[in-house]
Amino acid sequence: MRRRSISITSNIAEGFGRYSFKDKVRFWIIARGSLTELDNQLLIARDVGYLALERYTELAERLVRVHQMLNGLIRKARTAPE
Repeated sequence: MRRRSISITSNIAEGFGRYSFKDKVRFWIIARGSLTELDNQLLIARDVGYLALERYTELAERLVRVHQMLNGLIRKARTAPE
């Protein structure tokens, strides 16, 4: 889970460091994939009892919000003129 979390933020940062919108979007899509992996790992942690339901719910809500923001960033970059 730590690796996924680091991957998410690192790829977002990498995207911001790129000049073309195509490159930016590519890294943000990779970040979104890592976010989805983290979501899956949280589900597994909850299901096997490593994570309490209340904590899972809190984290899942945060993931949804980050996913929405990342999708908005990708959508905006795709419609921006180069």
